[in-house]
This record gives sequence, structure tokens and C-alpha cells, in this order.
Amino acid sequence: MMSVKKISPISKSSKCPCSSGLKYSKCCGQYLKQGRVPLTAESLMRSRYTAYVLKDETYLLSCWHTTTRPLQLDLEKDITDWLNLEILMCEAGKEYDNNGKVEFIATFKRENTRQQIHEVSRFVKENERWFYLDGEISP
Repeated sequence: MMSVKKISPISKSSKCPCSSGLKYSKCCGQYLKQGRVPLTAESLMRSRYTAYVLKDETYLLSCWHTTTRPLQLDLEKDITDWLNLEILMCEAGKEYDNNGKVEFIATFKRENTRQQIHEVSRFVKENERWFYLDGEISP
């Protein structure tokens, strides 16, 4: 398997790509770089978005449920420029829940065309750890 080229690292003081308004080190950086585990489905959703921004295939696959996880993502060839994440709704998915849903819109640019993904993602918690299960994309 080819190694995936990641984009330039984000400095600790930079704003997190997930649009939380927090510094990267206090937001998604604690999961992607410090090895902490997200305590909520929303935190996992935000960290997955940031992992796509950074082309961190290892992180994405590690938090994808084994029943739906692809063998690889091939992000090396991905030319998506992720611009913004907007969380619209969270249903359950709190620290003491076992499942949750997060509805979001992710804005991106590909080949000079601005586009959006509107999805309701499902998450499941197993052994005190959240996993992305699947999602339903809205037209």
C-alpha cells in the first residue's frame, strides 16, 4: 500500500480546520496528534473532517467501524480543497450514549468548483470508543 502524502502540518496555535473556532491543539489535534479518544459523536465527526483536510488516512480508518470500513481510501490522489464544516444537528452521541447522529454540511472546492456534502452520519460507541458507522447523503 502506498503511503499517503499529508498536507503541511497545522501549528498548535492555528484555528482548527473543523470550524469550531478553537485552536487545533485544543480541538481535533488532541485526537489526531495526541492520541486522545473523542468523547462524543460530534467530536469524532469534527476530527474526521479535519483528518480529511490533512489527508490522514490512518486516523480515518482507525475510527471507522469495522463492519463498514473500506480497505483503503487513496487520499493521495484526492484533489479536494476542504473549506468549511457546519454542524446542523446532533442527536444523542453524548459521552454516556451508545449511538448518535450528526448532520453536517461540508463545503469544498474541486477543480475550481465550490460544492457541498450534506450528510447525516451515524456513530456507534463500542468499548468506550466512538466509531463512524455510515451516512446518508442528502441531495
